[in-house]
Amino acid sequence: MTVAGTADGAAVPDDEAVGTAAPDDAVPVAVDGAIPAARVPAAAETEPVASGARLLNIANILTIMRLVLVPVFVVFLFVGPHEDAWRLAAFAAYAVAAVTDQIDGAVARRHGLVTEFGAFVDPVADKALTGAALVSLSILNEIPWAVTAVIVVRELGVTLLRLWVIRHGVIAASRGGKIKTLLLNISLGLAVLPLTGLAADVSKAVLAVALVVAVATGVDYVARALKLRNTSRAARQPAEARAGEAPDGAGRDVDAG
Repeated sequence: MTVAGTADGAAVPDDEAVGTAAPDDAVPVAVDGAIPAARVPAAAETEPVASGARLLNIANILTIMRLVLVPVFVVFLFVGPHEDAWRLAAFAAYAVAAVTDQIDGAVARRHGLVTEFGAFVDPVADKALTGAALVSLSILNEIPWAVTAVIVVRELGVTLLRLWVIRHGVIAASRGGKIKTLLLNISLGLAVLPLTGLAADVSKAVLAVALVVAVATGVDYVARALKLRNTSRAARQPAEARAGEAPDGAGRDVDAG
């Protein structure tokens, strides 16, 4: 899911952004929409785990529901892969899960229900849903394995990139990433339905567009991550040099006096 201010949780980054406080030696640098680590809004940072009643809030329940629906969707899909009734049941499970992905984060932010639990589980549920759909449909020969491999590698790659540069800042979710998530959910939902003829062709076309957007936004994330890291490191070097020269400078001032 995609959450604002924080790729492809119930409370923070959607698909697509991870927030945390930067180490003391990190220099906040804003690059192409990236949020410097030292300036990440409180809502985008990891929140403390809420206590009992707060932990079981509506946003987290929606996230858990999405996670529970993943195996339900897979079972429905494989019980009757060529039966319309089971296909419709699988589509219903996927559709409900995809809808919760769109609303749980918004509910959490609007009502102050952001929790560390939701921030962790939400992206896991998102990737579990799309990953399960892609792999299952590839097993059933509904989607080429090459398409599944590219999208799965893209999703994992973006997640690793965010972790790699987290000390330098947060790469905010891009509009392209949100469009990718929407297109992917639509295309996978259509692929599950027992469509034929023109409708089936439309389903494949939407998946093709989703694949192109996924690759394009993946490349964009790589470029933004590298630029953020390089700019942050370059900004730190003068500060570190001045810090190293400070004692000598102070000594010369004392001698001159």
